Amino acid sequence: MANALSSSFLLGSFSSIPPSLLPIPSPLPPLLTFHHPKRPIQSSLTSIDDLICRFLDPPLRPSIDPKFILAGNFAPVAELPPTACEVEGFLPACLDGAYIRNGPNPQFVPRGPYHAFDGDGMLHSVRISGGQAVFCSRFVNTYKYKVEKEIGAAVVLNSFSSFTGVAASLARSAVAISRMLSGQYDLRRGTGTVNTSLAHFGGKLFAIGESDLPYSIKVLPDGDIVTLGRHEAFGDELMTMTAHPKVDWESGEAFAFRHGVTRPFLSYFRINSAGIKQPEVPIFSKPQASMVHDLAVTQNYVVFPDTQIAISLTEILKGNPMVRADPAKIPRLGILPRYAVDETGMQWIVVPGFNMLHAFNAWEEDGDTIVMVASNMLPVENFLENVESLHTSIERIEINLTTKTVRRTPISDQCLELGNINQAYVGKKNRYLYAAIESPMPKVAGVVKLDLSRYNSGDCTVATRLFEPGCYGGEPCFVARDADNPAAAEEDDGYLVSYVHDERINVSKLIVMDAKSASLEIVAAVKLPQRVPYGFHGIFVSQNDLHKLLLSTN
Repeated sequence: MANALSSSFLLGSFSSIPPSLLPIPSPLPPLLTFHHPKRPIQSSLTSIDDLICRFLDPPLRPSIDPKFILAGNFAPVAELPPTACEVEGFLPACLDGAYIRNGPNPQFVPRGPYHAFDGDGMLHSVRISGGQAVFCSRFVNTYKYKVEKEIGAAVVLNSFSSFTGVAASLARSAVAISRMLSGQYDLRRGTGTVNTSLAHFGGKLFAIGESDLPYSIKVLPDGDIVTLGRHEAFGDELMTMTAHPKVDWESGEAFAFRHGVTRPFLSYFRINSAGIKQPEVPIFSKPQASMVHDLAVTQNYVVFPDTQIAISLTEILKGNPMVRADPAKIPRLGILPRYAVDETGMQWIVVPGFNMLHAFNAWEEDGDTIVMVASNMLPVENFLENVESLHTSIERIEINLTTKTVRRTPISDQCLELGNINQAYVGKKNRYLYAAIESPMPKVAGVVKLDLSRYNSGDCTVATRLFEPGCYGGEPCFVARDADNPAAAEEDDGYLVSYVHDERINVSKLIVMDAKSASLEIVAAVKLPQRVPYGFHGIFVSQNDLHKLLLSTN
């Protein structure tokens, strides 16, 4: 597949596609080394970009038309330095620390096609101390962000939106080749947006997006956010890492993977508690490239999805996106021993109709059964082109390793996603899951609390908090009452935090909900000095952990 394409075409066409998806040999030629480009080259190539948008792009589909995608509270915002906030109610002491949420926020208004997944990563943080709150919004200073800031325009191609037709695709590829040959950017330094999530493990705090390696960040005492740099200890040149590593709270280990368009299409690895990456396990038994967005981990296994979201380089030659739905493919789940040194113990089990997006938790029961709680995309083709019609169903999946059979049970009739648990229970049996009510996706109309022990009852919902009319939020993040020891009390003893935007008055707040309350009662709200666009995943980092991170990076 990839061998049929010339290396020059690949270098141009896939400059912003996750580098691990590229069949490009390393080391790259010296001529691609970055240097400061001359302004005339920048101006002429930018003019050609404009001509492509005006004359070669076909009419844009709603899914990649910035007039639709960046409307309302999806529109980008500027950076905001640490700014004091107005607090309504009482902020519990366990919230001393920082809540940080990641999401796409384009540095420049798109001149042409733009997909909701394309924006530069921006971190929106509320730093809390002694009942006071400070808000800050900062871009993740990725290599892509810095290159485009210097050039003064968005120039790195986006895998979800840049390929709109044969003529436009070839023209954009030629421009991308010219940019690299003129030294405007170097693929080896990463061209990802890092706009998806955050993770804390190995003594570091990371902003992550699966189109690049993680970027290490820190939160200063005044609430400001600083990007320390791309963490290349987790991969070689052109490599990426999942945006959803799973962290074992007891051992401190993180479990991760990367996927690509050449064999092996999937590679698994773990990172020990000291933050040192262990040898990779290439998965050669995966026969073709597909989107693997998340994994599940138990005490003895890891579980990977093999979805119907296919990745094919040859689609670009047809003027189509390289990421597409393949309805003819049958989804599978792959189960590998957690401490595998090779793929000898890998099992693949066919699961028709199950396209996992996020795995919220997994554990083992009865010796030979893995129980996983995850979201399923229905129908899968709506994930890329018609997301507002996508129904995400949260299911309980029982995988019998002896019979290689799967039993699936929906645990709610609602369209739910962006789930969160008490992180002390990752890889172990837990009872409670908190999830966002999509209305429609990607807007969030409220939050539910699910009691997973009630899975045979048909609906596990035990508490619901609907936001006021015209108000929409995001992923709920659980914070234990003892944030430094989340296993110290009952599993649900704590609070949920989430950003909520009031579209009627264009004001955003951070709300705090009592996770044990029958109505998920709002106990406090932080009125923010700037709106927060709808985004993806967040994390809470306690005051003690912020202090340790600050010491470790000075």
